[in-house]
Amino acid sequence: MGVRIGITCSFEPDENRHYLRRDYIDKILNAGGVPVILPPTNDRDVITEYKETCHGLLLAGGGDVDPVNWGEEPHPDLGTVDPTRDEFELALMKCAMEEDLPVLGICRGAQVINVAFGGSLYQHLAGGISHQQKAPPSHAFHGILVVRDTRLYRISGSDTLRVNSFHHQAVREIGENLIISATACDGVIEAVESVCHRFILGVQWHPELMTDKVSENLFKALVDAGRERIKN
Repeated sequence: MGVRIGITCSFEPDENRHYLRRDYIDKILNAGGVPVILPPTNDRDVITEYKETCHGLLLAGGGDVDPVNWGEEPHPDLGTVDPTRDEFELALMKCAMEEDLPVLGICRGAQVINVAFGGSLYQHLAGGISHQQKAPPSHAFHGILVVRDTRLYRISGSDTLRVNSFHHQAVREIGENLIISATACDGVIEAVESVCHRFILGVQWHPELMTDKVSENLFKALVDAGRERIKN
């Protein structure tokens, strides 16, 4: 049986279309998985069908997460939000947490994971190092420190990595049952993971745009976790 990985996507209202960068699909295919695109919906029956169809989830990057989801008013520099996508992905995460469905969250996806676990976000980073690179997407822009004895450390095999960076929101207060697995040198949280699920990991960078071995291993780890779920 193929390992089906559900991938969330964005919505462009001006063109009335959903879209997803091909990089996500290619990374799942290269890792041995079967990508399944999941358009956002608030229909709980459809969300349940998504959950039952997929062996793992990839929460893709995208626009800002609405601060209403952790009880804050909007910052002046808050970017475009999509309430339908927020509601959908948080509901999907709730299902994943209840069913122990493997999840990899990328950039916005890592932030959604944290909010789903009851955490909060910085709406707009100010000061510290730049987290919005003006360089090719595949360029490793800044360094991060990986915490030993974490899933991310086991995947990467190193306590230092260099990653790309395209975000202005970031994890602030970490959610319950999550741990920090990587930080930037300015203290910004770069990765979080669950301590009570088989595989829930969020990374703040965009490994789908990078070509290094660690990036490949992240997607392979997700597909492998989905394969283990099929066996069990």
